[in-house]
Amino acid sequence: MYWLKIPFRFLRSEVLALPTRVIAVLFVAVLLLFPFMTQDTYLLRVVVLTAIFTIYAVSWDVLSGYAGQISLGHALFFGVGAYTTALLNLRLGLPQHAAIPLGALAATAAGILVAIPCLRLRKHHLALATLAFPLMLTGLVFMFPGLTGGELGITRIARLATSRLVEYYAVVGVMLAAVGVLWKLMSSRIGLIFHALREDEVVVRALGINAVRYKLLAFVLSGFTAGIAGALYAHVIRVAGPSNLDLFMSFQPVIWTIFGGAATIYGPVTGVFVLYPALEYLRAIPAYRMLVFALLVLVILRFMPEGIGTWVRERLEVNCPHCRLRNAFTRRTCRACRTELAS
Repeated sequence: MYWLKIPFRFLRSEVLALPTRVIAVLFVAVLLLFPFMTQDTYLLRVVVLTAIFTIYAVSWDVLSGYAGQISLGHALFFGVGAYTTALLNLRLGLPQHAAIPLGALAATAAGILVAIPCLRLRKHHLALATLAFPLMLTGLVFMFPGLTGGELGITRIARLATSRLVEYYAVVGVMLAAVGVLWKLMSSRIGLIFHALREDEVVVRALGINAVRYKLLAFVLSGFTAGIAGALYAHVIRVAGPSNLDLFMSFQPVIWTIFGGAATIYGPVTGVFVLYPALEYLRAIPAYRMLVFALLVLVILRFMPEGIGTWVRERLEVNCPHCRLRNAFTRRTCRACRTELAS
């Protein structure tokens, strides 16, 4: 009986104690139960693509939101993952479960190749340098149409799974795992050093921390995660083409992350799950679709400059002035040290 009390005690003291954690648990529950709520293949496909883009947005948040290495060419990692898994599956006949990890590893290698010449660059110089890499890869795609399919891309890629239901749970499962692992990493010493790198790299070096190693780690983590997203996308859409490398694909994670809240992990998740379904819904008014979408983003960022996810969290939770532990806004005293909280 004692061992049974431990998870319930954790649930009550840690999960149910904070409104945002309750929201997160409910969100995961809805995701897992969604196929039982509707059998509409279009809605299931929208959620699958939203989950893939969530992985992609979180990968950008790790590199640019946490570590401060601003990337405007993030589509490079996404495209490398997509093209690699497509080529391995179509040309060599590798199954999906083997091609996808290899695609992610190829994207990781691309992250290292980008990081090495860009390690000494900062801010807008780094952003412009990263922007050049997907453009160069796009040129290579057009130079070797026999291998890459040229403008048409690589088609007839194997489906991710034999049924929509299996595909749904496979993608959602990978998304939850990726978000959970990255959230845990960013809550550890690694995330703290990434924060410090973003704020002042000189101070980090003065403390004896190898800044180059951690910047390289940020590129590796981001490239691997974005590569997983690209590989999954290729098998879901069954096409890997130049659109995976274009500027819009690079700017999308920036919009999603800033909209939801940068350097938070939950911010990109919020941003994608709000904006991507909204953009799909706006297909009903194609003439005004992008205009309405742009106005929505501008209005939110005008009144919630830190992102919608951060804005909601700040309204539902308060920091204890003594121990800095977060508490529900309804509490009058801290749940740990009993310090009186500001009303």
